[in-house]
Amino acid sequence: MKSDAVKKGLQQAPHRSLFNALGFTEEEMERPLVGIVSSYNEIVPGHMNLDKIVEAVKEGVLMAGGVPRVFPAIAVCDGIAMGHEGMKYSLVTRDLIADSTECMAKAHQFDALVMVPNCDKNVPGLLMAAARVNVPTVFVSGGPMLAGHVGGRKRSLSSMFEAVGEYSAGRITAEQLKEYERKVCPTCGSCSGMYTANSMNCLTEVIGMGLRGNGTIPAVMSDRLRLAKHAGMQVMELLKKNIRPRDIMTKEAFMNALTVDMALGCSTNTMLHLPAIAHEAGVELNVDIANEVSEHTPNLCHLAPAGPTYMEDLNEAGGVYAVMKELTKKNLLNLDCLTCTGKTVGENIADAKNLNPEVIRPIDHPYSETGGLAALKGNLAPDSGIVKRSAVVPEMMVHEGPARVFDCEEDAIHAILGGQIHEGDVVVIRYEGPKGGPGMREMLNPTSAIAGMGLGSSVALITDGRFSGASRGASIGHVSPEAAVGGPIALVHEGDRIFIDIPNHKLELKVSDEELAARRKAWKPRKPKITDGYLVRYAAMVTSGNKGAILKTPGAEDDV
Repeated sequence: MKSDAVKKGLQQAPHRSLFNALGFTEEEMERPLVGIVSSYNEIVPGHMNLDKIVEAVKEGVLMAGGVPRVFPAIAVCDGIAMGHEGMKYSLVTRDLIADSTECMAKAHQFDALVMVPNCDKNVPGLLMAAARVNVPTVFVSGGPMLAGHVGGRKRSLSSMFEAVGEYSAGRITAEQLKEYERKVCPTCGSCSGMYTANSMNCLTEVIGMGLRGNGTIPAVMSDRLRLAKHAGMQVMELLKKNIRPRDIMTKEAFMNALTVDMALGCSTNTMLHLPAIAHEAGVELNVDIANEVSEHTPNLCHLAPAGPTYMEDLNEAGGVYAVMKELTKKNLLNLDCLTCTGKTVGENIADAKNLNPEVIRPIDHPYSETGGLAALKGNLAPDSGIVKRSAVVPEMMVHEGPARVFDCEEDAIHAILGGQIHEGDVVVIRYEGPKGGPGMREMLNPTSAIAGMGLGSSVALITDGRFSGASRGASIGHVSPEAAVGGPIALVHEGDRIFIDIPNHKLELKVSDEELAARRKAWKPRKPKITDGYLVRYAAMVTSGNKGAILKTPGAEDDV
């Protein structure tokens, strides 16, 4: 066993004395040491139930003959961090989580691991760590929140953000806004739509690192506890068979994940996280592959905010496996990939059924013949810009309008809620990238404000920051190269015409090459606004040897 390095032999007598201090028995010293990475905390709604999940995992490990020991991982709630300097700290926690988990696992020589994450950066961070440490590992998330109910309709966190815009536009009253506050987030769990956390938990199933239901069983259901116990038992099976993350996280597994990503209509953040996770597993992905996959993958689900269905509905309809089963009808998945069940993808989904064609469209009746995400390129985004195509209304698939330019999120929100943005405009928010922000803030506030003001079907938004799964409309994020390194988005002037063609993957600034060259020559870098000391820590982290993993997306090399 790997843990023999800290348990067996003469030189390990001091180590054994420390295990003695932990209360270990001689019998426990003979058994596998299983680390349980707990992301429990009391500030993130998606993590407040993880103490119960962790206890269930421990029971499973004990039942299967292992010795479970818990250690922590941090997690940020992006919703609480949204719209202020806290969001500058969110994305980098992914790599802090990966690094600290790697440190703990290697330092204590665990034989196997069970990862218990739930929210946006926590899931990819632990997947990155799993690939690095490469001991038998199973994931079990905390599960999604139940949808709220307001005005006889299901609602979620994005509804709350949009309600702020509706109130500012005089479309709802203060009392109605308060009702949203009380009701849109009714339980613990990751927010109830197909946002980043739920996207990544679903894709963990697809990659093969989580058991069936990992992405969809609601947080409050007892099925979630049973899943956790099975995860604890299953990691012991993987240990016996010596099945490790890098046996599971292959190129074919990531291609499966990209395919299901397109079918589900996942968050644009998956285009940051999947390449970073793949990089740690020795697999190279880029956003160009996403377009290739999207072109032949139909979009089968319109989960909130793209449509009226929620994670609980997807779970009842058959979950991720049912979506995968639909995709096999056009031979879109590799069924031979090994998974943490010890079986192949094909064996896992053999009995899966689509129980609700209104939630999971049949393969011959999709929402669209192309996938949920698209990467756009052009003189405004030479490397890429990512859009959640499945959440864009038909009339905005092709759009041209005047640029309304802002150098930070706050200024843009002030203009939107102040009624200064009009139909046809293209809002440009720059200097919010990984270096320019720094920290690449998520732009849910401005997109929600646009929707709340009733402009979601007539105003586009472009940024070198991020968009989440909660964004909808023609919102194009991750524009690269970013403004801080002189990307073309830094050269846009107020009133410039911008052309967006999502079906043909184009994002163009209607300015001549000569004019762009002149603007580039005149452009001067600007210092990021950030708390003293943080920028130094951030720069140190992204250049610490994990550079390829921090933001493994085109242009990131220049950004860091």
